[in-house]
Amino acid sequence: MILDAFFRTLGQIGDPRFRRVLFLGVGLTLALLVGATLGFLGLVQWLTASSVSLPLIGPVTWLDDVFSIGSVILMMFLSVFLMVPVASAITSLFLDEVAQAVEDRHFPHLPEAAAIPIWEAVKDTMNFLGILIGANILALILYVMFPPAAPFIFWALNGFLLGREYFTLAASRRVGPVEARKMCRRYRGTIWGAGILMAMPLSIPLVNLVIPILGAATFTHLFHALWRQG
Repeated sequence: MILDAFFRTLGQIGDPRFRRVLFLGVGLTLALLVGATLGFLGLVQWLTASSVSLPLIGPVTWLDDVFSIGSVILMMFLSVFLMVPVASAITSLFLDEVAQAVEDRHFPHLPEAAAIPIWEAVKDTMNFLGILIGANILALILYVMFPPAAPFIFWALNGFLLGREYFTLAASRRVGPVEARKMCRRYRGTIWGAGILMAMPLSIPLVNLVIPILGAATFTHLFHALWRQG
């Protein structure tokens, strides 16, 4: 069922609506990360004195430059880990367009889906973004403690979070959020497995930027398959 949903998605990869969501998601993600870096750099420069006097050394005027360069390097390092979670969360804001493209092609007989209010979509996206970033930052500790298991921890963690969120968003369009959460519990293993399939290519540069789109479409197919089965 999972592979069938995935290959159906690959057959629609050239859909213009898929490309539009990809460009929007990646563009907003880059803007957010650049803005966060500039904001953090400005905070560091504001907190760091331009000149300090150290014992035995005397006045030192280059500490603020060191902290500024260090903060940029730190944000660049964190962006490697946060780029995909942030892109995934922001892409979820436009999931409705991806899901509609899938349904227009594969399920044209269905009535129009209930529109998700923009304020609710933004709220859910911010909550999801916070959970993703927090969980992946905490996972860095596990990566250091258990280096050989790092890829498996990454896949399991992000597979669980992405699978649950994307399935819930896809299902909510048709059955509402309450029933969507019930389906998440009922088909937890299938959804987690699909989420892991989505999380595994997240380790591949550039390819990982397309994964949120493929995931949104795949979980739309998966929802309809489970909905018919139920």
